[in-house]
Amino acid sequence: MIFTTAYLPPVEFFVYASKSDNIVIEGCENFIKQTYRNRCCIYSANGRLNLIIPLEHCRSPRLPVKDVKIAYTTSWNKIHWRAITAAYNKSAYFLYYRDNFEKYFSLHYKWLIEFNHDLIAECLRLIRYDKPITYSEVYHKSYDSGDHRYSITPKATSELIFPIYTQVFDIKYGFIANLSIIDLLFNCGPESRDYIRTIAQGI
Repeated sequence: MIFTTAYLPPVEFFVYASKSDNIVIEGCENFIKQTYRNRCCIYSANGRLNLIIPLEHCRSPRLPVKDVKIAYTTSWNKIHWRAITAAYNKSAYFLYYRDNFEKYFSLHYKWLIEFNHDLIAECLRLIRYDKPITYSEVYHKSYDSGDHRYSITPKATSELIFPIYTQVFDIKYGFIANLSIIDLLFNCGPESRDYIRTIAQGI
């Protein structure tokens, strides 16, 4: 299966990834704005919150994703980590996983694709999925099957069915499905793998 690079991807990314022996990330596409490539969605005290990584020189419509640089005109990494901490410090497994994620937000990655790679690899490890991540070397407009590059997007509602699990602020806003994988990990911990497996069985 082939996916785009993504910043702490939504749960559906890992549902589809769980059904593949090898996770292939599109390495030859041009960067597309307003996608999960540089944003993730968490559950804050005010409901759904998008965390967006600022980028350098993304006005060009033909900037290869491998050449997209992260901008540090603001301390966005510290801001994002503070937002994540505020959102999940009362969740059941935040302290359990905190150190696994905080370290990445203390580093200054130059390339977006490298930052995303390390976070995805960490999430796969925590879910206990021993799956290699490789990158495409040639761009193909479409594939016959297993192409999730354009279907996993914040602009569309996923067709998957997501069972309800306890979330920190669900009393205020109800259950919000298909958020960043960290929402599932911080709330469900080791049971995240079984949750993903249950959804995958319905595909």
